[in-house]
Amino acid sequence: MSTRREITNRDDVFLLVSTFYNKIKKDDFIGPIFLETIPEDEWDPHIDKLTGFWESTLFYKRAYKGNPMKAHIDVDTHFENSITQKHFGKWLELWFSTVDSLFVGDKAHEAKERARNIASLLFLRIFEARKLLKD
Repeated sequence: MSTRREITNRDDVFLLVSTFYNKIKKDDFIGPIFLETIPEDEWDPHIDKLTGFWESTLFYKRAYKGNPMKAHIDVDTHFENSITQKHFGKWLELWFSTVDSLFVGDKAHEAKERARNIASLLFLRIFEARKLLKD
């Protein structure tokens, strides 16, 4: 019997985000980037902030304040412009597997599609920022 269910509220989004970032932290490829970027004592506030981001994204609530573009450009700069499409691919792989392990339905599908769009846009903006730095 499957325990997967629809994403219906902030608690579901929190479960998704916290489970996902627990996977991220353990991943040999992208985990070190996150672990170096986010100090251990800032993980709980970070998870809360990202829960707000995804709640805003999936339910159109004003639950997030921040600038994800700048944050990701800053991380890429810190890592000497070494973030690649492979990093975003791994991020998506872990996101998709987390969504699929916990949830079903329209919001689960939407969470995956929005993540795909976000990953593409973030990488494009990182690439553009690199070009601006060279010019």
